[in-house]
Amino acid sequence: MSNLSVLLGPTGIQWIVILIAIDVILGIVAALLKKEFRLGKAANFMWKPVLGYVFGFTVLIMIAQTLPSLIILAAVAYFLIILALIGSIVNNLGKMGIKLPVYLGK
Repeated sequence: MSNLSVLLGPTGIQWIVILIAIDVILGIVAALLKKEFRLGKAANFMWKPVLGYVFGFTVLIMIAQTLPSLIILAAVAYFLIILALIGSIVNNLGKMGIKLPVYLGK
């Protein structure tokens, strides 16, 4: 259980922020390649992942620290966030024209 709480602490938030940064960079590159880049879209995009993922996950961690029985909920949320960010990164790679296996595109 202590390993789980270490993963869900600052290290977990760092991984979420790293994946958000990668996703944003790849999204900007993909938009530039397709000549669809709009600065307003980039600014609006930052609100959703930062507020939804980082702050939401931070609140879940604080709740799990107060009610230790909910640590599994925080762990599930963490892995779902990681999967969503990886899916978005794969989607951006596809938009850049990188050939991906069919099973990754679905």
